Amino acid sequence: MPTDIHSRHKQLIVPLRAALYDADAQTLPQVLQALFSPDCAIHLAFPLGDLEGPDALYEQVYLPLLIALPDLERRDFIFMAGEDRGQYWIGCAGHYLGVFARPWLDIPPTRRAVAMRYHEFFRIEDERIVEMQAVWDIPQLMMQAGAWPMTPSLGTEWLAPAPATQDGLRDGRYEEASASVRLVRDMLTAMGRHPLQGGPEVMHLERFWHPRMNWYGPAGIGTARGIDGFRRWHQIPFLKAMPDRRAEISGTAVMFGEGPYVATTGWPNMRMTISGDGWLGIAPCNRQITMRSLDFWRIENGLIRENWVLIDLLHVYHQIGVDVFLRMRELTYHRQST
Repeated sequence: MPTDIHSRHKQLIVPLRAALYDADAQTLPQVLQALFSPDCAIHLAFPLGDLEGPDALYEQVYLPLLIALPDLERRDFIFMAGEDRGQYWIGCAGHYLGVFARPWLDIPPTRRAVAMRYHEFFRIEDERIVEMQAVWDIPQLMMQAGAWPMTPSLGTEWLAPAPATQDGLRDGRYEEASASVRLVRDMLTAMGRHPLQGGPEVMHLERFWHPRMNWYGPAGIGTARGIDGFRRWHQIPFLKAMPDRRAEISGTAVMFGEGPYVATTGWPNMRMTISGDGWLGIAPCNRQITMRSLDFWRIENGLIRENWVLIDLLHVYHQIGVDVFLRMRELTYHRQST
C-alpha cells in the first residue's frame, strides 16, 4: 500500500474503477457499499439530482444506466488526487461506453456504441467517500441518439481525447502540484478582470495558454483549438451573455493539483446573470443562475496546453424554465416507447 496519503486515497478508488470497467449488477452494489459512507452526499448533473448513500446511487443511477447499456464500460483518462483547505479529493475524467440498447431518461436507444464523458470528484474522510460531485455529459448522449433539441454547438462536437502526453493515470509527482495550481489560479484571476477592468488585453491569454491549446467543452458548446478558437467559439459568446460571472461562491470551489494536472469542482462554483443578447440560443432573460463547472487542466512548459470542461448545461436550461427533456420527447415522439 502506498505510504503518501494521496496515493493511498487513489488506491481506495481502484475497486470502483474496476467494478465499472466491466460493470455488472452483482459486483457494483457491493463495491459501492464498501467505499461510500452510508450518508454520503451525492450531487449529480440534472436531472439525476442530489442523493444520499450508496444504495440510492446504485438503484436510481447506475442500475437504470446498466439496463440501458448492458455492456457498460468505464474508461478513465485522468485520475488524480490532492488537497485543498484540509479536504482530500479524487478527480476522474473519462467516458462511459456501451451499446445503447434501451431508453435512458427517455433518450431513444441507438442500438449502437455510444460514449458519454464524465467528470467525477470524490471527497475522502477516514478511508471512505463522504461526498461525490459529478457531471455526466447527458447532452452528448442525446446528440448521438439524434435527439438534441436545442441549438447547434459553435465548437466541434467529437469524442474528447485523453491527454496528448498519455500520462493522465500516472501516480505521484505531488511536488509539482503547487506550481500547477498557482498557474491556473493566476489565469482565472486575470480572466476575471475582463470586462470590468478593461478589454480582452487584461486577461493576458498568451501568458497562460499554449498557442496550440485545446479547450474540450461539453456537448452543446464543443471543442475549440488555439487561443483564437477558444475566444471565438466559447469565450466571447460566454462573456457577452454573462459579463458579471463570478468564479467562486462562498468558498464552494475546490482546486487541487497532481504534477502537471489541476482540477476544480464545486456545487455550484459560479454565479452569473444571462443578459446581453443571450447565450447558446437562450434569450436574455436577465435572470441570475448558478453554474456547475467541473474542470481539468494540463500544464506543459509553463503554459496550459489542454483544458477539459464539463458544464451542467441541462441545469442551466432548467433554471430559466426551459424543459429540454420535454422538447426532446416532442422531437422524438415517433421513437418513444409506449
